[in-house]
Amino acid sequence: MCCGEAGLGRSEPRETRTAAAIRAVREGRRHTGIGASDRSLNCFDRSDETRRVVSWSRYNPVRAVLLAVGTLVAHAGIIDRERVERATDLSWPRIVTGLARMSRSTVDVAMVGIALGPAAIAGVGYASPFWGLAFSLGGGVAGGTIGLVSQRFGADAYEELALSVKASVLFTVAITLPLVAVYAGLAEPLVDLIGSGDEAVTFGADYLRVVALGVPFAALNLIGSRTLVGADDAWTPMVLRGGGALVNIGVNAVLVFGLEWGVVGAAIGTVFSNVLVTAAFGVGLARGGLPVMGAFPVQVPLSGPHIDRGLVADLVEMATPLIGTNLARNGGQFPKLYIVGLFGPNVVAAYVVAMRVRALMDTPNWGFSMASSSLVGQALGRDDEDDAGAWAHDIIRFSVAVYAVIAVGVFVFAAPIGRVFVDDPAILPTVTTFIRVACLGVLFSGVYGGATGPLRASGDTRWPLYAQLTGLYMFTLPAAYLGVVAPAVGQTALYAAIFAEMAIPACIAYYRYRSGMWKVVSRDYRPDATPSD
Repeated sequence: MCCGEAGLGRSEPRETRTAAAIRAVREGRRHTGIGASDRSLNCFDRSDETRRVVSWSRYNPVRAVLLAVGTLVAHAGIIDRERVERATDLSWPRIVTGLARMSRSTVDVAMVGIALGPAAIAGVGYASPFWGLAFSLGGGVAGGTIGLVSQRFGADAYEELALSVKASVLFTVAITLPLVAVYAGLAEPLVDLIGSGDEAVTFGADYLRVVALGVPFAALNLIGSRTLVGADDAWTPMVLRGGGALVNIGVNAVLVFGLEWGVVGAAIGTVFSNVLVTAAFGVGLARGGLPVMGAFPVQVPLSGPHIDRGLVADLVEMATPLIGTNLARNGGQFPKLYIVGLFGPNVVAAYVVAMRVRALMDTPNWGFSMASSSLVGQALGRDDEDDAGAWAHDIIRFSVAVYAVIAVGVFVFAAPIGRVFVDDPAILPTVTTFIRVACLGVLFSGVYGGATGPLRASGDTRWPLYAQLTGLYMFTLPAAYLGVVAPAVGQTALYAAIFAEMAIPACIAYYRYRSGMWKVVSRDYRPDATPSD
């Protein structure tokens, strides 16, 4: 069958063959987390690629560490050993993706810091929350996408799955395009709102003005990634997004050091890599696969139908609270950076470095939270609430164990990690302390990510919003500002704020997860469900 004939849901025989193929894979090798495809799905044959990927995926350090930790926890009788393997196989490619992308951001900071000094680090730090809005908006929509996709993948409802992805793309473009115009035209006044120091503000404005062009593409990358993860394929997003991160680092090195374009070069590298990855996702989903990469587990044909009002309504209802959650979290960075800026440029640089390190430590959530959303959502799509609960239970505990190992390791080596970014002995102790405080707070991120996975999969997306609003605006920001109004408290207030930022939302999200109400909420969003369900 050629690619042009492989549209999803075009005829009953086509959908039947697809369903049969995917069910066969589920019964056999779906636990690899690579995705379900064969020749009947489209013109891309992934059999050789799948064998190579399965072989490699079983022998790599990230997977080995996850399995080692999971096996220890399973031996203690806390989680199920078989679930450890499947969660690992779906999680590790996402974690590698996260490491690659967060490393890209960290390398950005390190490169401009080496080339231009602490003022450039602060400038990129000031611009980062604005760039982060792309991920707040795109990530919110993508959170709704994975819930809809995973449930329909679990129910073999492929036509609805394709329509869900199309709705997500249109929604994402509509809400991100306005940011491009605002950032490009108002970069300097925006950065000046939260920044301090003329040199740092100038660096931040130069970076934001260019990186604005990449905002829609960064958001669309998340839609493509979550679509495939929801269909049990975490490998493809890892290769595409991780490859994009490597391209970004390479381009940055040439532009920042070779051509001496400074922060503008770093911004160009970011835009270029995001455009490249978006194009790969778009072509792959439209054709059902990519050369070399092989077949995708799902296909989103360019032919109609394009819009289903019921699915659009479900997506908006599920995604809006997630967008609010992300905006609450990202929006809180603006006043927080303003408060940190009142402590001086060295503290700002130390804080930015610590947040980059924390982002790297937090990459397991790229895998565990998405794996939970995918596996829980598929179980809910099969109307198996007990299995959904079992998956959620085990992944939370697995996640917390992995975070504990990471936090201890980084805490011990905080000083040498700090030296990667700064070599000034006057600032290094501050950087080291901030990194160690981040280690304590990041333990709660494992709880938060594991708890929000089932909430996102079920459509119960309001509670993560409540958690973020409470944590940021009732605890984190007041704690940080205490250091300004009470000089005797000083930087200790910032340490408390970093801890509260992670701990409070985790406790609230976990409370909602433990209530079990997310299972009830999911009944309104399952395939062919009605509000009366």
